[in-house]
Amino acid sequence: MAALDDVDLSAKLSAAESARRVEAAQRRLLALRLQCGGLIGGGRLGPPVCVVFEGWDAAGKGGAIRRLTGPLDPRHVSVAEFAAPTPREKRHHFLWRFWPALPGWGGMTVLDRSWYGRVLVERVEGFATEPEWRRAYDEIVSFEQGLCREGMVLVKFWLHVSEAEQLRRFRARERDPLKRWKLTDEDWRNLAHRADYERAVGDMLRKTDHEASPWTVIAAENKPHARVAVLQAVIDRIERGLKASGLEPLDVEAAL
Repeated sequence: MAALDDVDLSAKLSAAESARRVEAAQRRLLALRLQCGGLIGGGRLGPPVCVVFEGWDAAGKGGAIRRLTGPLDPRHVSVAEFAAPTPREKRHHFLWRFWPALPGWGGMTVLDRSWYGRVLVERVEGFATEPEWRRAYDEIVSFEQGLCREGMVLVKFWLHVSEAEQLRRFRARERDPLKRWKLTDEDWRNLAHRADYERAVGDMLRKTDHEASPWTVIAAENKPHARVAVLQAVIDRIERGLKASGLEPLDVEAAL
């Protein structure tokens, strides 16, 4: 089971080594994505792939998502970002608004934030009542298990950085006129409540880690390391998902 205390935040790669590994991983990911889409390898559709990104503000989710989706044809992958629910969305069960973004067979979706907001920000900031967020753990696990039983490859990431590194990145954004827009009053407020969020994250990892879709906690203190780790984890899960659906992952390089 994933836990924040188990993460080695000292893990790092040089920029040059990361770039080399990212390029190789992106080529492998592209081949797997084309196979899942039925565009190479016989035409049979592979399993739907959904990659969920959660993590601290400024942990590098955007950069990791760019490396993950960069080599892929934008017609074959979609990225959905979720913020606070709208008044209309609040009239429904909290999971309702996520269904339209989920991929079907042969499809791939990347979620920048997700249904885990119910047990994170909505819990900490009081937007959900205690009975609501407490029962959400079982609701989320049942929801995810149902998706996985239908064949979905559901990959869940928590990008982890220390409080000191998070503050350093906030200050860097504050100084950069082209990145200042990313920094909001809410980010500072969340940082001030970091201890509360750490408890919420710990509960989330413990209560929603299950065999069909375990959590992968990424040491993101060093961005080059984190980007490679994310790509490799997605590749590994897609390869296992293809095999589970009766498809052997293609070795495109060996065929050249």
